[in-house]
Amino acid sequence: MMATTTHDPLPVSRTVATVVQEDVAGGLIRPGEIVRIAWEGVMRNKVRSLLTMLGVIIGVAAVIIMIAISAGTEATIAEQIEGLGANLVFIQASFGRGGPGAFNDRNTPRLVYDDAAIVANVSGVLGTVVDQMASQTVKAGSETLTEVPLVGTTPDFPSVRSVDIAQGRFFNETEVDRSAKVVVLGASVAESLFGDSDPIGQSIIAGTTKLTVIGVAAEKGVVGNTDFDAQIYVPIHLIFDKFMPSQFARFAGDNVRIIYAQLDPKADKDAVIQQIELKLAASKGISVDELPFVIQTQQDIIDTQGATTAAFRNLLAWVAGVSLLVGGIGIMNIMLVSVTERTREIGIRQSVGATPADIRLQFLTEAVMLSLVGGLIGVLAGVGGAILFGATSDMRTVVLPSSIGLAFGSAAAVGIFFGFFPANKAAQLDPIEALRHE
Repeated sequence: MMATTTHDPLPVSRTVATVVQEDVAGGLIRPGEIVRIAWEGVMRNKVRSLLTMLGVIIGVAAVIIMIAISAGTEATIAEQIEGLGANLVFIQASFGRGGPGAFNDRNTPRLVYDDAAIVANVSGVLGTVVDQMASQTVKAGSETLTEVPLVGTTPDFPSVRSVDIAQGRFFNETEVDRSAKVVVLGASVAESLFGDSDPIGQSIIAGTTKLTVIGVAAEKGVVGNTDFDAQIYVPIHLIFDKFMPSQFARFAGDNVRIIYAQLDPKADKDAVIQQIELKLAASKGISVDELPFVIQTQQDIIDTQGATTAAFRNLLAWVAGVSLLVGGIGIMNIMLVSVTERTREIGIRQSVGATPADIRLQFLTEAVMLSLVGGLIGVLAGVGGAILFGATSDMRTVVLPSSIGLAFGSAAAVGIFFGFFPANKAAQLDPIEALRHE
């Protein structure tokens, strides 16, 4: 014999009516009651609410993590560029004006060693150093290193490029002029060739040239694309005489790769750069517009790198925006289902005095609350994710307070935008039809 179960809708209806009568006072729902009702709506089905908020959670977390990675990358680049030295201007031959073919043209003015003296005489320039590079196999005893960068430079290199000398000394002007066969080792090169023994006074073979070690640079690490610890420094004239092969004649002679000019912090950078351009152009017998050199400040390089990371950040922002869009559509879908499920409740509220505006505000508040709770969870997930990513990867992350505000504000906007349609649909229900709804 089957047991029969009867459902009596009246107690349920009475309960809803009683609650609704308590919510509605004088035909208007109080703001505090609207928030309470919206919260009860969210908590009525926790699992469904959580799944509804999932898109917003992912979107908000993605925005915060993405901006944290981008900000960390920009901060790292800025520190690396600043680590190259203080108040530097970089002067280097341009491959862009006329293309590489123009650089191969023997009539194209070259950046040469003597240009450093011209730049040094400009008012506002505290000092200059040149840089010309060659790669060589380096040997010391039984140890051999291949493709070691040899940097030919001048005595002011440590001060201008912020490189400390840990042992011994850097070469002087006399040694540069005489192409002295001396070398200062980077920290990792010294460690690889000599281990724990003292390298000062010992010899190494660079290519076929025997060099005497007079100093070891302190650890500096990788700055930009340069590993300072993995290179060695020799007098610039020694590079010209011994290490620039004839098959690369267009790079040989007294050509230099780059000139670093250290500016007076009080000087007007733009005015100093303009004077550098004028003097270099005059020395080459050409106009400034014809000068085939690129002159950049550290800020120019930081801005260029920043533009690259900004483009990457904008791309990720679109991806995060799609997640928020999907989350908003999910909220709208669930709110439409909620309006259908609670049609009779809406009718009862209307019958005891709730206006269409009250109904619209109630459901809109519920949609916004779903977004805000999802946004809050997303903020916690985003901040935690950014910190975890920074701790477990080689990439630095910086959580910006503005990113939290942006992400949370976007979540609120999503709730308002996608919650309005179902809220408006609930407000336009006919009270009689709503009360008849089962």
